[in-house]
Amino acid sequence: MSQSANQPALSPQLLLRRVMVLVVLLVVGYSGVKAMAEYFGGDDDVVASTGQGAGESSSTTDVSTTAPTPADVAPANDPVEISTLIIDAPEDVVENTGPPSPDNKAKVYIVGDSDAGTFGPYLQQLVDGTEVAETALNYKVSSGLARPDFYNWPEELAQAIPEVDPDIVVATFGGNDSQGLSAFQDELQFVVGDPLDNEVEWIEEYTKRAGDVMDLLLEEGRTVIWVGIPNDDNPDVTAKLAIQDRAAKAAAEARPDVIFIDTWARFSGRDGNWAEFVIDPRDGEGKDVRADDGFHLNVNGAEILALDIAQAIRDDLRARGASI
Repeated sequence: MSQSANQPALSPQLLLRRVMVLVVLLVVGYSGVKAMAEYFGGDDDVVASTGQGAGESSSTTDVSTTAPTPADVAPANDPVEISTLIIDAPEDVVENTGPPSPDNKAKVYIVGDSDAGTFGPYLQQLVDGTEVAETALNYKVSSGLARPDFYNWPEELAQAIPEVDPDIVVATFGGNDSQGLSAFQDELQFVVGDPLDNEVEWIEEYTKRAGDVMDLLLEEGRTVIWVGIPNDDNPDVTAKLAIQDRAAKAAAEARPDVIFIDTWARFSGRDGNWAEFVIDPRDGEGKDVRADDGFHLNVNGAEILALDIAQAIRDDLRARGASI
């Protein structure tokens, strides 16, 4: 169409300026709209902050880079948060230290040589049966207090006792101790020879060793039940065992809090000598109580001894307030 005669034609320069002004206005307008949308929030941000909406598939959820991180807002069931709550529990929440009960069981720790391994399992059965105590058994065959170069019980107990944290400790050593006493070193070095040839020095040293172990076990107000050894059918062996038994008894007598179980007397005859048959208190019948080696107890003997120890444990549990 031709232009009206009274309307002047736009020069190219003026037309270009108008186009540039229009572009600037459009850019400014778009930026303003976007800023207002971000200020008041839009649909995309709602999805990012609320996660999966009702009826939405999890595959369509989009998390914005502006959404809170797990470190800022943790879900209610976050295991890290739960652990933190447990660690940061109020300091006035204390462990139940009341009387032994099914919900607050006393801990009984049985330790020693092969004798502990003989009576220990039945003793565990008896003690666990009270339902107010639980037991743990730790024994080493051929061990004792005479030969720390072979097995160092003081070192073992110093580490184990804090870990187990028992209320009652049942300990037995001596079946392998009627020999020369070695030093507390890795290599063999005797400090006292055979007990028959060095009785005074031997008793002094062994009493100290047994006493040191008793003192360790007595810490923190624990009850210590020290189980003695039986005699042997060989008179020569019995003579050595008698020296060891006297030394252990001397250490216990010097510590009133130690309960000594006199195994020697329990398995001796009326004349005080070695006995093969002993009355079983469970049924009143005389039974063979010795193993073939003449020293160790067989099943009958071990169970009879366990009955004596269990009675001492029950007495202690009652003294602690247990209803048994």
